This record gives sequence, C-alpha cells and structure tokens, in this order.
Amino acid sequence: MRILENEKIMVQIADLGAELCSVLDKESGAERIHNADPKVWNRHAPLLFPFVGKVIDGVYRVEGKEYPMPLQHGFARDYVLECVEKSFKKVVHKLVSTKETKEMYPFDFELLVTHELDEENPRVLNIQWEVKNTGENTMYYFIGGHPGFTTEEKDPKAKEEYYLEFVGKDNITYFGVNEESGFAAPTETKTLALDEGRVKFHPDIYITLIFDEPKFQAVRILRPDKTPYITMECSQFTNFGIWTKEEGNYICLEPWMGRTDDHGFTGEIGEKTGVQRLKAGESKIITHSIEFHK
Repeated sequence: MRILENEKIMVQIADLGAELCSVLDKESGAERIHNADPKVWNRHAPLLFPFVGKVIDGVYRVEGKEYPMPLQHGFARDYVLECVEKSFKKVVHKLVSTKETKEMYPFDFELLVTHELDEENPRVLNIQWEVKNTGENTMYYFIGGHPGFTTEEKDPKAKEEYYLEFVGKDNITYFGVNEESGFAAPTETKTLALDEGRVKFHPDIYITLIFDEPKFQAVRILRPDKTPYITMECSQFTNFGIWTKEEGNYICLEPWMGRTDDHGFTGEIGEKTGVQRLKAGESKIITHSIEFHK
C-alpha cells in the first residue's frame, strides 16, 4: 500500500490494480472511499482497462478474429502494477503487456497510472492515465474510473438525502441497461430534470445511469444541506456513469472513455461506442481530479 499525505488528507493506493483504497479526512477523521465490504461491493475504486463494462458473450472481435474477455471492466484491476515512482505527494504505477495479456487483448501497450496530491488545494487528488501503443498496429482500448464515495452516514438509506450536481447543466439525458441482457440500452433515453444543476439522489438511481458525450465540466455529490461533499472534474471524458447498490452507503462517479456494449451489438472493437485509438508509437494522457470537501 502506497501512502500520500498532507495536512488535510491521507491517501492509500494499492499496487494491486493501482486502486485508490482510502482517503482519510484528517480534520474530521472520516473515510471517504467505500470499504470494499464483500457483502455489498468488494471494490474501492477500480481502474477499468482495457475495457469499460462487459462485452457480449464474453467475446469481442479484432479484424475478424475473436478474443475472450470474460472479465467485466478488463483485467488491469486484477494485476499487480509496478510502482515506478513514489513520494509523499505522488505515486506512479506501470502495467505493460505480456504474453498472458495478449491472449485476451492482442495489443502491445504500456499504461502509467499517477496519483498526485494537488500543490494548491490540499483537498484535491489529481489522477492521470497515460496509455502508450508500443506495438506496430493501431491499438483500440477503453479506460475509466469507478471510485465509490462513502456517505457520512452508515445507513444506506441516508444517501437518498444527498444530491447530484452536474455543473453548468440545466437538464441532461441518460439511459440504463436492458433488463434482459444487462447491456446498454441507448435507445431508451430519459431526462434528468435539474434544479440549478442539481437532482436529489433517489431510489430510481439504483441502476447504472449512462451518459454518452456528457461534456461534464464537473460532477458533484452534495450533502443533504446542498453543500459540496465530493467534486470530480471530468471535462475530458467521452462517457460517464453513476452507480450504487441499495444496500450500500456509497455513490460511484465513473469517468469513462468508452463504455459497455449496446444490447445486441455484434460488430468489431473499432465500432464500439467511445472506443479509443492509438497508432503505432502514439500515446495519450487522460486526467481528472477529485476534491474531498471539508
């Protein structure tokens, strides 16, 4: 476990999956990240790579050839990443392709995951992903975050008094998943009616909410009194998800580049919604930040 610390927060990141496992508010003594209770949800904030969500029948296609991907959200979250840089303010992890990964994902890659405490605001954690194509062919990939933010109350029902705020938005459309297959249902869109950018968290949100091309500057979780609790700056992302379980006292804000398959999808990887591409030798840096308000 790698520890980052300043006068306001103490952050713990595991080598397994470069997962953010804890953010302790040193002023209040409160934990801000879900505790990975296996009876509810056994993760804290997994890294999603090289897929976000599931692929239909656990198989996807690259240039006519099928590859198995039985794991939801890819495999990075279940690999131990090498820690290549460490200080009390910053930690960098690295994952590179191997013979084993290429049996599931036929691309040569290097992934660098950086967690760094902000220099100006001690309550902000900056997260950066750098994806490199180290192979000779165009690389297709997806990447995303899945942090679960625990509410201040242990009672799971208490989160229904919290609010979501979509900064700068008057209303937004979303969709869920097909009840039969569990895959995305983008033809069944709904509208979230916002009041000054806010909507109260309610039982209808106990499904995965999916936003395509959201263009969110930031998404916030607000306390019941409407003061900020968590702010995620996520302007770079092409897709976004919100998820929880009724029995859990947490809310997941999920910035994605790409997402799960559409219900009934049968095409190639390059035709998937939000797929990212890198030519041979290219790299891309993707960033977001999380503020843990007092």
